[in-house]
Amino acid sequence: MLNETYTLANGVKIPKIGFGTWLIDDNDQAAAAVSQAIKVGYRHIDTAEAYGNEAGVGAGVRASHIPRQDIFVTTKLAAEIKDHDAAAKAIDESLTKLNLDYIDLMIIHAPKPWAEYDQPDRHFAGNLAAWQALEEAYESGKLRAIGVSNFNQTDLENIMDHAKTTPMVDQVLAHITQTPFKTIQFAQQHNILVEAYSPFGHGEMFKNKKITDMAAKYHVSVAQLGIRYLLQLGLLPLPKTVKPAHMANNADVDFTISDADMDQLKKMPRLTDYGQSDQFPVYQDTLS
Repeated sequence: MLNETYTLANGVKIPKIGFGTWLIDDNDQAAAAVSQAIKVGYRHIDTAEAYGNEAGVGAGVRASHIPRQDIFVTTKLAAEIKDHDAAAKAIDESLTKLNLDYIDLMIIHAPKPWAEYDQPDRHFAGNLAAWQALEEAYESGKLRAIGVSNFNQTDLENIMDHAKTTPMVDQVLAHITQTPFKTIQFAQQHNILVEAYSPFGHGEMFKNKKITDMAAKYHVSVAQLGIRYLLQLGLLPLPKTVKPAHMANNADVDFTISDADMDQLKKMPRLTDYGQSDQFPVYQDTLS
C-alpha cells in the first residue's frame, strides 16, 4: 500500500498513505521518526510551520539517502498568515528550514487564525492573498502542488471563484465517527484530493466498542480498520506514531471492508469528546 499513489489535478503523484508529524515538536525526535518511517517504507511525510519541526523533518528526509524525487514532503502555511508578502516570506522560510530545493505540497493550514477560530469571519480576502503567494511559488517551481486544510465548501469556493488555480488538496479532520461527507463530496466532485488527519480521532476511536468489535471481525487492529475505512472513501490518511511497529501496522491494510460494514461505519454516532485534544480549536469547531 505504501507504494500506491493518487494523482493530483496537475498530474503529480502522491503516496496514498502519509506519515504525520504533528506533536513531534523536537527536531531531533522528528528527524529520528521521519528516518524510521522512511525505513519502514513511507514515502509521504507531512509537517507544518506551526509544528516547529520542519528542520527535523528535512534532516530525516536527507538522512534516509532515498532519492529526493521519491519522497513527497508536505508543509503548511501558518493559519495566522493572511497577506501576500507574509505568505511569500513564510514559503521561503519553510524551504530554508526543511533545507530542500523544493516542497512537494504546501497548503494553507486553516481558513482562520487559530485564536479566531470561533469567530464568524472566514478571512476570504486574506486567504486569497495567501493563495496568490502559493500560486506564485508553484509557478516558479518552489512548490510542486498547492492546497488547503480545514476548508469547508464555502472556503473552497472562495478560492475557486477568484483565483487562477483550484486547490489540489484539502486536508481535514476525518475518521470513523467523524467524517465530513459534505465537504468530501464537494471536493471530490472538483478533483480536489481530501487528506485525513487524526485518522484515529486522537486515540478516542480505540475506546469505542463498536469499532473494536468491527476490527476483531476482520482480524485487524482498530488503526488498520480506520486507515482502510478512509482509503475506501478515496481519502489519504495521515497516521502519526513514533513506534516502528505501529508505523508498519498502520500501513498493512491489504483487506477490504464490505459495503454493509462501510455503511455501518459511516453512520456511527459522532464523537462528543476528544479528551485532552478538545483544547485545539479545530476539534471544538468540529464538535459544535
